[in-house]
Parts: sequence; structure tokens; C-alpha cells
Amino acid sequence: MKQLLSLLMLAGVFTFSSVNAFAQDSSDAASDSTEVADSTTVVEEEPVAAIAEEITEPIEDEAEPSFHQIVKEQFIDGDARFMGIVLLCLIFGLAVAIERIIHLNLATTNVKKLLSNVESALSSGGVEAAKEVCRNTRGPVASIFVQGMMRMSEGIEMVEKSIIAYGSVEMGKLEKGMVWISLFISLAPMLGFMGTVIGMIGAFDAIAEAGDVSPALVAGGIKVALLTTVGGLIVAVILQLFYNYLVSKIDSLVNSMEDASISLVDMLVKHNLSK
Repeated sequence: MKQLLSLLMLAGVFTFSSVNAFAQDSSDAASDSTEVADSTTVVEEEPVAAIAEEITEPIEDEAEPSFHQIVKEQFIDGDARFMGIVLLCLIFGLAVAIERIIHLNLATTNVKKLLSNVESALSSGGVEAAKEVCRNTRGPVASIFVQGMMRMSEGIEMVEKSIIAYGSVEMGKLEKGMVWISLFISLAPMLGFMGTVIGMIGAFDAIAEAGDVSPALVAGGIKVALLTTVGGLIVAVILQLFYNYLVSKIDSLVNSMEDASISLVDMLVKHNLSK
């Protein structure tokens, strides 16, 4: 009986010790997992907080100035006294150039079609029918044809003289206004250079008053000088392009007038011989 009780007591002691050991191991594991979780939370919270701070920081939107704004600022910095005059040269020059372009395009005539119609009219209705065809056609070529055929009764020589004389008049009409474009082309750079000289004079006056050479003193005058020069050169380049286009257009019209006049004289000679 005593042996049985002692065995039961030993079994109880071993059981109690194993339970305590298991409970201690479980608590240790739980504490370790809690520490890992806490560290993970801290590690995860740090980048989240950093990202939140970055998001909450104000985003500076540095928009680049547009071309219009840059031109406006440079125009103001270049002294309106000279830049304004240069701008007026550009406006007036473009106005004359656009008017000339419209006039020359309206003066352009389909010479082959006109000659064909005149030849058909001469064959069917004579000189009067050919005159009517030319009067209903727009352009200097048709006007020259009318003036030439009006002298048909005086002979072919008078027709040629009339065509040459009236051709000079039409050429003068085509070249009307070109001198103004040439004037603005020459005037714009000269105004720019004048602003350059005046700006440099202002810079040297500032140096003389201060008694010392400092970049801050001469920067303003030199900037005005350079901006006025650039403005004048830009205006001259733009107007020069329009001027060259107009000159080439006038040359083309004059050549077509001369060729058409020769063809008209030939047709009138054939018409007289066929009578």
C-alpha cells in the first residue's frame, strides 16, 4: 500500500513539472511572437509614415513660361521707346506685303487659256470679239491685250508700241508698294543699332558716375542694347523673306506678260493675212 502511494506521488510530481515546463515554453513562444509582431509593425509603420509625410508635403508646380510670355518680357526689357518703333516697322511692313501678295495673286492669269479664247474669238468674231473676251478676263495680261487690239486699225507696228508702253504701266502697278517694304527692311536694323548705341552710352555713364566697373552697373544697358539689335534684325529677316517672294512673283508675271504679248502679235498677224 505504501509503495502504491509513493508511485502515485512520483507520477503527480512528474506530471506537474511537465505541465509547468509546457506552460513556460508556451508563454516564451507567445512573448517571442509578440516581439516579432511588434518589430514588424514598427518596420512597416516607418515607411508608411515616410510616404505619408512625402504625400502631405506641398508639390511645387514649376510651369515653364510660354513663348508669348518670353517675347513679352524681352520686349519690355528692351526699352519700349525703340522696341515699339521696331514693332511698328514690322506691322506696317507686313500690312504692305500681305496687300501686295493678294494683289499679285489676283493679277495672275491663266495665259494659255486666255490665248486660246482670244484665238477662237478672232476666228469667229474678229477683233471686237477678242476685245470682249479680254475685257471679261482679270489681270494685267488681258489689259495689255485690250490696249494692243485697240490700235489694230493703225497697223501691227502701232500694236507693238502700244503693248510695250502699256506693259510698262502695268509693271509699275505690280511694283507698287515694294519701296515701302524695302524701307522697313532697312529701317528696322538701324533702329535696333541706335538702341544698341544708346544702351552702351547709358552703361558707360553709369560706370562714370559710380567710378567703378561693376557687372551690375553695365548689365542693364548692355541688355537693352542687345535686345534692340535682335529685335531689329528679326524684323528685317521676316520682311526680307516677304520681299523676295514678291519680287519673284512680279518677275514671273512680267515674263508671262512678255510671252503672251509676243503670241498676241503673232495671232493678229495671222488674222490680217487670213482676211
